[in-house]
Amino acid sequence: MNSQNTIYELERLHLTGMKRVYDTVLSLPQQEQPDIHHFMAQLTEAELQQRLHNRTEMYLKLSKLRYDAILEQVHCTTDRNLTKESIAAIADCGFIKRAENILITGAAGCGKSFLACAIGRQACAFGYKTMYFSMSKFLEKITLCKLEGTLLKFLNQIEKVHLLILDDFGMHPLDANVRLALLQILEDRYGKHSAIITSQLPVANWYEYINESTVADAIMDRLAGIAHRFELKGQSLRKKYIN
Repeated sequence: MNSQNTIYELERLHLTGMKRVYDTVLSLPQQEQPDIHHFMAQLTEAELQQRLHNRTEMYLKLSKLRYDAILEQVHCTTDRNLTKESIAAIADCGFIKRAENILITGAAGCGKSFLACAIGRQACAFGYKTMYFSMSKFLEKITLCKLEGTLLKFLNQIEKVHLLILDDFGMHPLDANVRLALLQILEDRYGKHSAIITSQLPVANWYEYINESTVADAIMDRLAGIAHRFELKGQSLRKKYIN
């Protein structure tokens, strides 16, 4: 048996997990090498874990999350109105499977974006395609696509994403084109996929922000109908770290 040829073929087939285990086993003394059944189980498990890792890394790259955050880093205290139990309730990403939304509100600097990105990272790890936009970038994208005639293509792209994150909702005025595009996006995704919305505005003020009663009713019906709410409180975490 030509072990170097086997290694070469594993590389050529991009079976990097199997190659790593095979290299390790070859370095062991003959008497310490596993039997064929155990060896095959090791190879299979290693390749599976490698592919899961590769998928997660690809989804994270495509998501363009603002923060490299994980749920374990989210600061949970009663002062913040955030508990470990409330985080645990969404940590398995079952809300995505059930096509439920998450609405995160609170003052500037209270950790809304960090929490949203931590959930987004968890979604990527669970195999859900995620896409993040700050509202300023989202508005720019809608305007550009409208000018270029590619809005339908963009809407179809978003429709296929399991989790859409819109950060800082309420910071910039919405024109008619953006309102209708947002409604179309939520309509396409309703009952199929999830969204996370963060905002400094309380949810009750979103109707006024959208500034068109019929469209606002339709948007809010699709956003808040089945949604988990996190109303973060407390002082700015940015001030805490600066001090």
